[in-house]
Amino acid sequence: MWRRSAATRFAVPMVALGLLVSACASSDDDGHAQGETGALSTTNDINPKGRDELRDGGNLRLATSAIPENWNTLSIDGNDASISSILRPTMPRAYRTDAAGKLTIDTDYFTDIQLTSTNPQVVTYTINPKAVWSDGSPITWEDMRAQGAALNGADKQFLVAQSFGFDRVAKIERGADDRQAVITFKQPYAEWQGQFAGEAFLFHRSVTANPEAFNKSLIDGIKLTAGPFIVQSVDRTQRRVVLGHNPNWWGEKPKLDTITFSVLDSAAMIPALQNNEIDAVGLGTIDDVRTAKNTPGIAIRRATSNFWGHLRFNGAPGAILADRQLRIAVSKAIDRQGIVTAIHNGMVENPKPLNSHVFLAGQVGYQDNSAPIAYDPAAAARMLDELGWKLNGDVREKDGRKLEIRDVMLNSQGWVQMAQIMQQNLAQVGVKLIIDTRPAQGLFTDVIRPGNFDVAQFSLVGDAFPIGDLAQLFAYNPDDLQGNYGRIGSPELNALIERTVSELDPQQVIELANEVDRKIFEEGHSLPLYQTPGNVGVRAELANYGAAGLASYDYTKIGFVK
Repeated sequence: MWRRSAATRFAVPMVALGLLVSACASSDDDGHAQGETGALSTTNDINPKGRDELRDGGNLRLATSAIPENWNTLSIDGNDASISSILRPTMPRAYRTDAAGKLTIDTDYFTDIQLTSTNPQVVTYTINPKAVWSDGSPITWEDMRAQGAALNGADKQFLVAQSFGFDRVAKIERGADDRQAVITFKQPYAEWQGQFAGEAFLFHRSVTANPEAFNKSLIDGIKLTAGPFIVQSVDRTQRRVVLGHNPNWWGEKPKLDTITFSVLDSAAMIPALQNNEIDAVGLGTIDDVRTAKNTPGIAIRRATSNFWGHLRFNGAPGAILADRQLRIAVSKAIDRQGIVTAIHNGMVENPKPLNSHVFLAGQVGYQDNSAPIAYDPAAAARMLDELGWKLNGDVREKDGRKLEIRDVMLNSQGWVQMAQIMQQNLAQVGVKLIIDTRPAQGLFTDVIRPGNFDVAQFSLVGDAFPIGDLAQLFAYNPDDLQGNYGRIGSPELNALIERTVSELDPQQVIELANEVDRKIFEEGHSLPLYQTPGNVGVRAELANYGAAGLASYDYTKIGFVK
């Protein structure tokens, strides 16, 4: 499906930072509203051009929110969309996706991928015989076996962000030769195609060989990759990462010479576009759209984004929001439609909140399951009274404790604007919301992941593989939190997620996934707020890049027109 890369919800539940963390605009060239939030497009807007129309060479300059603190995106500390975006041109994946979420095998890496048996479930991967790591060594079945073993959950010392279904794999064996891997499952897994796809890059076996390597070997950088680009340099002083050509790349030669990622605060990104310091940036407000429109040489690309913003509750024991009913009361006091209207006003014709944790609006399977937290401030006030939180002046109290909740977020205009609206909503029912802004560096490793928040605002990324993410985001295991930073869940929800992930019939998967979604709302786990329209301001001569929607980029074809 803000977690996998293409069709469903949020296939790779990565944390979205940087240029796409704030609400993005969608407007026509005159700055008027166009389209509506919640209609997933099956097309994208990337200025498609043939290779013969592009110049050889050039540097694509992009913004990022932070230098990676751990380059292993499979790990908890590397589970960040800003890291993934830097690594994407350098790492192997099994499938490409188009704008509609359709999967095709990425033949640079695999010549064939087949579900060869259903009882037991067996998947056979045949690796491209030309595929090599950046040191020239071959990509083999052993890389896939090591990654599967690291992610299977058997050794809790591996600090895994998501299992990608490897907890359901019995074994990974050598096939006809070293270039073939045969995966046999002990339990059915609906999203087997996502195990080395979306943001589930295949890493060299040295990274996944043992917990020490998995958790720490990529803290200072990454050396062994297998894409058209490699990490050429990392300058922590200048806060810049440069990707250059991989000399051992066997595929089509990239048109670009380099891709440069510069760390910028969100407020500096639009000025950097204006000053010709970067080549593309997400447009978060109507003012951003107007600024981009009035900047010479800039075009606005438009396609519904797969990023979605949400409010995450902290329900850990001892937290002020540990009580499920209190979380529901707080949820009912928040006017999500009001937030979306304010954020997207003037940028889309009919802004709507996102009403699912599982599917993106417009995707097959999407339905509104948000009834348990429907906006009703009067009902919220009654619930708070019944829970013993009584008004004392402007703020409610219970047992001498004020109903004050700390809202942690990236320090950006879009997030703060949303928080201010929620602050006003909650004040009407006697809840005090404290806005706590933080820099991007360390936001997840030092604040969100340890649970240092009462509520937190951040984005998730959706793609073609939403079901496999359900356990990572919403199942609760105190000994293995994965992406459930709010520490909220129940045995019933865990069991329902397990049923869904085990189902191989596509229609049944959709029905069960919506049951999961309803239960998530009933738990007061989190509040989906909006799906970003996804406008991007780019250099007009930049081709095959822009508003990609759910599609994956071909980094060999991105370049500047002649």
